[in-house]
Amino acid sequence: MSPLRIPHGLRPALVQLSSVRLRATAAATLVVALALGLAALALVAVLRGTLQSNADAEATRKAVAAAPYAETVNLARAAPLSPELEATTKVPAETLDTGKQRQEPTETSGTTKQGQELAETSGTAGPVAIVGRSGTVHLRDGATAAVADPDVLLTDDKAATSATEWAAPQKYAIAGVRVATVGGPAMVWSRVPLEGTEKALQTLYGALLPGVPAVLLVVAGMTWISVGRALAPVAAIRAKVADITARDLHQRVPVPGSKDEIAALASTVNGTLDRLETAVGTHKRFVADAAHELRSPIATLRARLELAEPSELTREALADVERLQSLAADLLILAKLDAGEPLRAAELDLGQVAAEESVRARRRPEVRLELDIEPDVVMKGSRAHLDRLVTNLADNAVRHAASTVRVLVRAEKGQAVLEVQDDGPGIPPEQREAVFARFTRLDEARARDAGGAGLGLPIARDIALRHGGTLVYEDSGFIAKFPLNR
Repeated sequence: MSPLRIPHGLRPALVQLSSVRLRATAAATLVVALALGLAALALVAVLRGTLQSNADAEATRKAVAAAPYAETVNLARAAPLSPELEATTKVPAETLDTGKQRQEPTETSGTTKQGQELAETSGTAGPVAIVGRSGTVHLRDGATAAVADPDVLLTDDKAATSATEWAAPQKYAIAGVRVATVGGPAMVWSRVPLEGTEKALQTLYGALLPGVPAVLLVVAGMTWISVGRALAPVAAIRAKVADITARDLHQRVPVPGSKDEIAALASTVNGTLDRLETAVGTHKRFVADAAHELRSPIATLRARLELAEPSELTREALADVERLQSLAADLLILAKLDAGEPLRAAELDLGQVAAEESVRARRRPEVRLELDIEPDVVMKGSRAHLDRLVTNLADNAVRHAASTVRVLVRAEKGQAVLEVQDDGPGIPPEQREAVFARFTRLDEARARDAGGAGLGLPIARDIALRHGGTLVYEDSGFIAKFPLNR
């Protein structure tokens, strides 16, 4: 029973089913990963830009709000910024030249109160808008003044470097407003810490880093399950096609009700099987009809040759007719086996069958037959078919034996074993499977009347398979195994 050959174009799709599922899952996961990665980058960029813009706007607002207060300050009397100086609490009133009435400052300890005192000293309302690096303004005589807002700085119009050092770009958003003070042009700088921006970004990172892999795992799992379910009908089609052989072409693959490409594939496969079944059936009927129709004229021809006057030509013609008769009989039994006709099975003793048919096999005078048969090796099968199996194996052994043919029957591991041996040259290992192909003859150079048509061993194997058994050639000879009837 030879399995049905799967079309070459369909075989990769069936064999690589699992890798299709894997590739689909990997592709879907990769696409989602790229989409999530781009979305995460865009989200981070937008959030960073928005927070930076808000910080810049806040810095600009503070600089604009402080500008009116900076106009009353005489910047020429202020000392250069010095990071070593610390804030003090006393501010000599005469050091602030604002053109307003000077008052004696009082000692304070809070930044807000100091700013209020300076505001009163300068004669302006609201916070004082000049500060140093530590929330102070440094004056020429070494005195310092604490003020309300340490994030606003008044510098000379050309002192942009001081503002950059005062507010590092990676830590602050900075904005400047040009003002005209009592002492000349100046710049009011305002800074806003970016600490909130960094915290917001860190929070976003903390959500994205575990969230994106988790989403990818979910996508991969859902894709794996979905693709598996989508390909389940393909797996069913593959399994069914793998089970179909030349003897059961009536079987069909399941057609899913999804009305999609897979359903179309199943319908196409079934259509191909329909055409194949029709072609094989036509071939089988032709072989059977031809073999049956040849039997009568061949039998008539043989009878006439047997009644004819003996001569060398008559003997050669009779030998040819016998081969034709044997070939017709072989073709007829092959057609029946291929058609899958049910066996007329019954319990029988395999040893008795082997002994009787081995003795009836065509004999050569110089070849001795030896039997080694165990009793009561009972199996269930067709007597006619098993007779033909033993006859074919025995004929083949007698034809190639040097002096002895042995037929053995035994029960072994729940199986009935038939072994036919001969002391001939044997079959090379690379050709032991080829001998079971139809019309195969390994000894092409032998005389035509010394061998058969190459159908005896294929018929024997087909009979063994029809009985649920096997037939192989090993070093010891042909071995057939059948299930025991227990």
